[in-house]
Amino acid sequence: MAALIEKQQGLGLLRVLLVLLGISVLCSVALGTRKGHASLDHRSHRHRHPGHLSLHRLRQRTGKEGQVLHRSKRGWVWNQFFVIEEYTGPDPVLVGRLHSDVDKGDGTIKYILSGEGAGTIFVIDDKTGNIHATKTLDREEQAQYTLTAQAVARDTNEPLEPPSEFIVKVQDINDNPPEFLHGPYYARVPEMSNVGTSVMQVTATDADDPTYGNSARLVYSILKGQPYFSVEPQTGIIRTALPNMDREARQEYDVVIQAKDMGGHMGGLSGTTEVKITLTDVNDNPPKFPQSVYSMSVSEDKVPGEEVGRLKAKDPDLEDNGLVNYRLIDGDGMSMFELSTDSETREAVIKIKKQVDFETKRSYSLKVEGSNPYIDSRFLAWGPYKDEATIKISVEDADEPPVFTAPSYTFVVEENAPQGTRVGQVHAKDTDVANNPVRYMIPRYTDVEQFFSISEDGMITTTRPLDRETQPWHNISVSATEIGGHHQDTKVRVNIIVKDVNDNPPEFATNNEVLMCETAEPGKVIETVSAVDKDEMVHRQHFTFSLAPEVANNQNFSLKDNRDSTASIYVLRKGFSRLTQDVYHLPIEINDNGSPSMSSTNTLTIRVCSCDSKGTILSCNVEPYVLPAGLSTGALIAILACIVILLAIVVLFVALRRQKKDPLIVFEEEDIRENIITYDDEGGGEEDTEAFDIATLQNPDGANGFLPRKDIKPELQYPIRPGIGRPAPNSVDVDDFIKTRITEADSDPTAPPYDSIQIYGYEGRGSLACSLSSLESVTTESDLDYDYLQSWGPRFRKLADLYGTKEHSIHDADDSEDS
Repeated sequence: MAALIEKQQGLGLLRVLLVLLGISVLCSVALGTRKGHASLDHRSHRHRHPGHLSLHRLRQRTGKEGQVLHRSKRGWVWNQFFVIEEYTGPDPVLVGRLHSDVDKGDGTIKYILSGEGAGTIFVIDDKTGNIHATKTLDREEQAQYTLTAQAVARDTNEPLEPPSEFIVKVQDINDNPPEFLHGPYYARVPEMSNVGTSVMQVTATDADDPTYGNSARLVYSILKGQPYFSVEPQTGIIRTALPNMDREARQEYDVVIQAKDMGGHMGGLSGTTEVKITLTDVNDNPPKFPQSVYSMSVSEDKVPGEEVGRLKAKDPDLEDNGLVNYRLIDGDGMSMFELSTDSETREAVIKIKKQVDFETKRSYSLKVEGSNPYIDSRFLAWGPYKDEATIKISVEDADEPPVFTAPSYTFVVEENAPQGTRVGQVHAKDTDVANNPVRYMIPRYTDVEQFFSISEDGMITTTRPLDRETQPWHNISVSATEIGGHHQDTKVRVNIIVKDVNDNPPEFATNNEVLMCETAEPGKVIETVSAVDKDEMVHRQHFTFSLAPEVANNQNFSLKDNRDSTASIYVLRKGFSRLTQDVYHLPIEINDNGSPSMSSTNTLTIRVCSCDSKGTILSCNVEPYVLPAGLSTGALIAILACIVILLAIVVLFVALRRQKKDPLIVFEEEDIRENIITYDDEGGGEEDTEAFDIATLQNPDGANGFLPRKDIKPELQYPIRPGIGRPAPNSVDVDDFIKTRITEADSDPTAPPYDSIQIYGYEGRGSLACSLSSLESVTTESDLDYDYLQSWGPRFRKLADLYGTKEHSIHDADDSEDS
């Protein structure tokens, strides 16, 4: 008992008495179960009430072999042992004592224990049978242990009785407080809920034994959150405790709930949890404008659609509950202004619907209503859920451009009216308070050809006569600018109609020829003519036709006016022949009967044609009658084309033969211009500066004579000059020779054409080697002496070998072999 009191230290005398009462009850129960059997060993009751159990035979021993004996009276009845958990005394806890009826106390019997915790948690004294718990037990870890006890002979270990099983239960004490396994909790409840509205339920658990005592009997209470909420002690349901809790005043509440065991009595353990309760919104607040009257202003130059101002009704409710719709319900400005709602800011936006005018009306008033579209029926009595406000709008004066008295003007002016004729007058005025004068102007892009001008008072006049047939309608613009203001201007369209004057004579509608058969009978209508007029035809105006006075009495044709702006042409005689006359010209006078009347004479061309018996026109030409019989026009054209082609071929052939037969240049036997010898030797050096372009020179043989050109016919025939004798090698002057040939070629019209090329290898004057020209030295039979080349050195050895004498050549060859 001392250990138990020590464990419950501080709990008070009442708790000690209760524990003693419980122990006495347990002892009485244990004694009742052992009635008529072995008694308890009271020596072990200082700390616990262990049972003193006798290990008697469970069944009577068998007498004779095979004979079943009836069960004799047992010295004990098995029951469960109890051990209080969490014992912390200095000595092991005596659980109970085992005793066998065969034990004489002489130490020959040994008690053994097996099962759960045997040897570790529970140990047995093998002589006395006392069972002790060596460790502190926790019922929440294991509530009971099953053990087996047996008495055996100490010396032989032979069982004296069969093994018996018993249970050791761990007696529960209140050592575990209640726990809220899912805290903290979050709950929501609508604002303005009635008292007792369920918010949520919280549940705590206790690990102690619910079947023993009040250790697991829980009671709930609220520690924080009063007087707004309450909790049911037995169920843990949280409910509202106050009416009309307003979210707009306070939205969140922190509630602390406690769960206490032992039925909530003193000495019980407790646990707490937090519950955060949020009030959800309901539509319990009507919208309200912060002001009853709003003042706004707008300038008169603002255009429709521009914003004037904004206002907003406040509603503390959230989302759809706080949604406000706006509308105009009254005021003299409902036709001038309109209202819309900004989807983002939920503001009422006042905009201009029609342009306002300061000079016409300077202030307007509007009445705006803001209302909730979604209303909660539970709170209808708190309504109405709408509010009204008045808007005063003042119009501000602005410097406006002048305003024309009409949106557009239309004037009429006669065509051909003289310059300066008045067309019409436009008028604009300054609507501002200053009423400044106005200046007018016609923008040039609307009157490109400048037909009109405008004066300072807005009078439009013509600058030259107008022609309706050229342009019947003129669309111009007139701008009016305020003088002395901000130079703002406004424009107006002016339509000018050119009124028609009968100034154009009528004429034939078509100018086609009239085809008439040779066999036409007198009185036959060969054509019906009509007329057109560029001028406008007034009502009942028509054309009249008549023959011109000069043909009024002709014997061939007559005219009948049909009085419907047409006329018929009749044949007066027969016997027309296109061989005699194939075309007739009939002048007809047309009158338009206008004011003033205009007339013109138009000539109708009538062509006589050949027709068949049915009156079908075959031909209107005279050529077939002068052609040979049997040949048509097409055949004649084909023949002529063939003749022309043949003539062209003959002329081309003759021209080619002539060009091939007579060359342009006649080459003589002495002409060696095309015999060109090229030397791969150096030129005359720096002094070779007098070379000439001698592409047009003739051969040296004709230097003193003239050769006739074959491509042109010379006007005068010049006698061919005798050729100049070939100069000696030491006296030849090629420079003079070339100049002479150039002069002759420039002045001689009979010289060869310029496409004849003559090349002379002349180095120039001053060269040590003189001229290297190979002209007239083509053959080895040349009478020129080139032996002097042998003395010019090794640079001219090749040239000396080509043009030197054979003796020198052989001699040089021998020298080469010797060397």
